[in-house]
Amino acid sequence: MKALLAEGYEVHTIAPMDDYTHYLTEAGCFHHKVRMDSRGANPIKDSALIVELYSIYRKVRPDIILHYTVKPNVYGTIAASLLRIPVINNVCGLGTVFLKNNLVSKIAILLYKITFRFPKKVFFQNPEDRQLFLDKKLVPVHTADLLPGSGIDLEKFKPFEFNRNKSFTFLLISRLISDKGILEYIEAVKKLRVQGLDARFQILGAKDPEHKRGIKLKVIDSWVKSGIIEYLGTTDDVRGYIGKADCIVLPSYREGTPRTLLEAASSSKPMIATDVPGCHNVVKHNINGLLCQLKDADDLANKMQEMASLDNETLKSFGANGRKRVEQEFSESEVINKYLKTLSNFKKAS
Repeated sequence: MKALLAEGYEVHTIAPMDDYTHYLTEAGCFHHKVRMDSRGANPIKDSALIVELYSIYRKVRPDIILHYTVKPNVYGTIAASLLRIPVINNVCGLGTVFLKNNLVSKIAILLYKITFRFPKKVFFQNPEDRQLFLDKKLVPVHTADLLPGSGIDLEKFKPFEFNRNKSFTFLLISRLISDKGILEYIEAVKKLRVQGLDARFQILGAKDPEHKRGIKLKVIDSWVKSGIIEYLGTTDDVRGYIGKADCIVLPSYREGTPRTLLEAASSSKPMIATDVPGCHNVVKHNINGLLCQLKDADDLANKMQEMASLDNETLKSFGANGRKRVEQEFSESEVINKYLKTLSNFKKAS
């Protein structure tokens, strides 16, 4: 947004009000609040969002709209198409829609098929997601493009000097919902404790018990009280926590391009992640980390045991390789430049 403002664009932002909204207005954006429940997928209930976004779009009359995440991509595109306003969509990740085969997923896929005919451009954050949409004929070939995730600020997330903890420390950074592999992580930790591994196991991220797939508070409390994990709460700056960890873990079921892993790699930290789209686009097995099998606590435990047993030179090599990879492929500037180029082409065409 700062880059758009610097280019002379007038920027309006639309999102629910929260503790971070003031950053948008302070940067120079005109903010419009919207009621949107990010938890779960109910197309009938969520259709009210079309009316709300239509009202805002009709009032602002923007030249182009940039959508992010599932609901704005689908419902925002419907609202914009009714007003004949062009849009650029960003598929940050597929969520659980493509992980299940039920009525809701069928409706969601149908909505994608209908709405993704309209965007001028649809950015995907990994090649598998793009190919899946093309295979299912949900998006025209000429509008589908790739971005390196949300990009990473290489100056903000600088490499940490290597320092191995006396008790090897694993850190999972994520919202506490089951799709992120939280339960597999807990099961893996239990196995490693039984095996007597001298390590610390931490979780950093917001509790979200109201989410359809959120972990219940009493369950989280039981993990902490029994000493299975250390719960670190939430933070506005993860760098200090990443710096104190030996390895960042993300056993997620599927991602766009996970920011947690980009931050870890940029900070020169070894990683363990599931061998699924998004995660394996950042983590390369035995190069900057280790990959484990999806929903497999035993394999995750084995990979964590393997990571903790690696010598310092290998761990340092993993960290250096991760940093080099984000410098070459995942810089934030690449994302910004691609958006600016797309907008510039649109302006020329119009």
